[in-house]
Amino acid sequence: MKLIDRYIVRQLLVTAIFAIAVLSLVLVLGKIFKELLDLLVNHEVPMQYILTFIAYILPFSLTFTVPWGFLTAVLLVMGKMSAENELVALRSIGVSMARVSMPLILLAVMACGICLWINLEVAPRAQERMRSTIFQIATSNPLAMFNSDEVIDEFPDHKIYVEKKHGTKLENLLLYEYSDGEDPIRVITAGGGEIKTDLENQQVLLKLYDAHYEGRDQQDPGDLDKIQQGITMGEVVLPISLRELYEKNRKRQSMGQETLRQLLSRDDESKTAARMEVSRRFSLSFASLAFALIGVPLAITAHRRETSIGFFFSLVIAFVYFFFIILANMAKNNAALRPELLIWAPNVVFIGLGLWLFYRLSRR
Repeated sequence: MKLIDRYIVRQLLVTAIFAIAVLSLVLVLGKIFKELLDLLVNHEVPMQYILTFIAYILPFSLTFTVPWGFLTAVLLVMGKMSAENELVALRSIGVSMARVSMPLILLAVMACGICLWINLEVAPRAQERMRSTIFQIATSNPLAMFNSDEVIDEFPDHKIYVEKKHGTKLENLLLYEYSDGEDPIRVITAGGGEIKTDLENQQVLLKLYDAHYEGRDQQDPGDLDKIQQGITMGEVVLPISLRELYEKNRKRQSMGQETLRQLLSRDDESKTAARMEVSRRFSLSFASLAFALIGVPLAITAHRRETSIGFFFSLVIAFVYFFFIILANMAKNNAALRPELLIWAPNVVFIGLGLWLFYRLSRR
């Protein structure tokens, strides 16, 4: 049996590593295009930022691709062994399916441990550093934040609309400056402008031409009688602080970027969502075991060696599993639905169904 165990382990590891690599590549490329496409197309982003971004997004993708890749390996390897009657030969000499699947289950448990480590420690820290990397790209090259026919709202208390952009030159701008409330205290329209950066003082200098100014009272911006309007400026320079942008970015940390200790220490209105995030990380870590238990009976029942069948089954199973995870995650702020328990439903269903299919398979 040691020879059979080594054979199964070798086949599973090679196939799983290949599947994880392919799936991770797809997810990483998708995330890069989502976050950095505009910077890649319109601006010269140093290659070091791209490589750094890939390194930080990879742990997040592994939380999904490790169980999914392991599921694909189980379906392909066990389906091939079933199609070539290797499992029939083993059972004919008295080797049960439980014994044949033992190395597979041990690998699934090891995959769960790896996923648990990634979900609890590696991925949150990587997401935090990825967010800092995107912010660093923006602050080291603030010009990248301005694009034609877009509203720029990254700067605190400012919203800027630019109709057209040519290099550092801007055409037809509309700028709103806000106080602590929602009403703008200053509105400026300009026929043209130019962006200059002052990284030494951590600020962007927005030079406006042919500008028209409208100001409101800061204490009572809703009082229309106190509006100052009709002010025209041939040329004016507006400084916008990058320090405030940094503070806004730092305070905008999501729960996905917090460690387990930070989540458990929350004791405010977001406590339910924090408990849900903790449960989500533990639940996803056990996906490999759930996939292994349901994958083996399905692969043997299908009795097909074609790779396409294995990939199709893995796609369907992974879609159903992660779809229920997404549904549970949508209820994270509703304490009445107990989202921290609901997130475990896919694991309970898949493990229960897998054990039942195993039982039926062993009685054949």
